[in-house]
Amino acid sequence: MNAPHIDVEQVEAANTAFYEALERGDFEKVSELWLTPSDLGIDETYHDPADAGVVSCVHPGWPVLTGRGEVLRSYALIMANTDYIQFFLTDVHVSVTGDTALVTCTENILSGGPAPDEGEELGPLVGQLVVATNAFRRTPSGWKLWSHHASPVLAESDEEEGEDTPS
Repeated sequence: MNAPHIDVEQVEAANTAFYEALERGDFEKVSELWLTPSDLGIDETYHDPADAGVVSCVHPGWPVLTGRGEVLRSYALIMANTDYIQFFLTDVHVSVTGDTALVTCTENILSGGPAPDEGEELGPLVGQLVVATNAFRRTPSGWKLWSHHASPVLAESDEEEGEDTPS
């Protein structure tokens, strides 16, 4: 078994690689980072979705996605419809217990869509704050994502802040 600090460093590296692959739109790398039945020694030919190791994902505002195919399709869809995305991770905390690890973090996301007019490079940039939990499993080929759950952080608007203040 690895030393605890080595495990934490390896999980942090896998987590960082996931977000960097998303930023680059590298679907192959994103796919490589998600757990497969064979990573767990399960014969994929006879894999039952109810077996241990089924991956899951919750994107902000989406229903729960289960199964590797469904999860990877969601990332393909996101990448196809996002011209620019950058993640600034803060509040990163890694916890490793045996062959399972949890990473909690705040995703400070900056993204841009298609340009509204021809000749422009990118549409307006939009910022979003999301909290995420990424669960990893140790495999013979390194730490792999088992589950990703992200929820938006609700921020008070200027109007809401002023409602409690007497005039």
